[in-house]
Amino acid sequence: MNTESAFQTHRPRLMALAYRLLGSRSDAEDVVQDAWLRWSGADPATVRDPEAWLVTTTTRLGLDRLRAARRERVHYVGPWLAEPLEISLAAEPASDPAVAHARADEVSVAFLTLLEQLGPEERAAFLLKEAFDHDYRQIAALLDLSEANCRQLVHRAKQRLQAGRPRFNADTGQHRQLLARFMDATQRGDSEAIQALLHANARLVSDGGGVVTAAVRPLLGAERIGRLFWAIARRGLGHTAQLGWVNGEPAILRFLGDQLHSVTTIEVAAGRIANVYSVLNPEKLRRRVTNADGPASLE
Repeated sequence: MNTESAFQTHRPRLMALAYRLLGSRSDAEDVVQDAWLRWSGADPATVRDPEAWLVTTTTRLGLDRLRAARRERVHYVGPWLAEPLEISLAAEPASDPAVAHARADEVSVAFLTLLEQLGPEERAAFLLKEAFDHDYRQIAALLDLSEANCRQLVHRAKQRLQAGRPRFNADTGQHRQLLARFMDATQRGDSEAIQALLHANARLVSDGGGVVTAAVRPLLGAERIGRLFWAIARRGLGHTAQLGWVNGEPAILRFLGDQLHSVTTIEVAAGRIANVYSVLNPEKLRRRVTNADGPASLE
């Protein structure tokens, strides 16, 4: 297998790792491209295991990029949400619904936002263990840490992530049904209907990046969220909406004309919507919306 063929064989795995590390498709693509440049300049005779070499290089490049991004995000206007990897108008995911749901859970906007709580090494150790099934010996060698340290990083990451995730999450069918009802109620500006779908202490996080109008702080409480969508509907901005998929999970896609305006996903707990995440920053919505059946880059 030649150098390029070997790289292309492992590219989907490298992209999946870089995206989970960074929460940004554009940054992940840059990291994978940098890994390719290093791979193409390496002496094949010195590489015993191409996959291990590429995963190590991608992880280390990703950590460097993540550290720089965290410094830059100090100056980001308002909440920061992940840049969608795949946006699709397909009616259903192509793969088995249970498999699609499991994959989506690993790259959902909500989960990637939660990963932002972790330090760079903590995030890398957790992802390598939980998402990519590396053993602690491999992780220790890759991160230049002891196995005991890596175990502690993963344990601490699990505790922090578990504390931030809602209990009693919905199955795919209930999730999509609640999302459809929420889309209809918000399009009509029906504050009472919106509040009926939300937990009393629900939270809305919107990312406009200072480029478009969005709340610069999370909006807390069903009543406040209901009033916000009532006010938006009263302004009559002419947004159309339909259900689609973002990173393999059901999402509301709103358009202004033929331009994608925002994507909205939700987290469900005990039959009601606990969290609403809306990405409005146009720099994060540049990817072409596909009509293909489901996302193709979530492995």
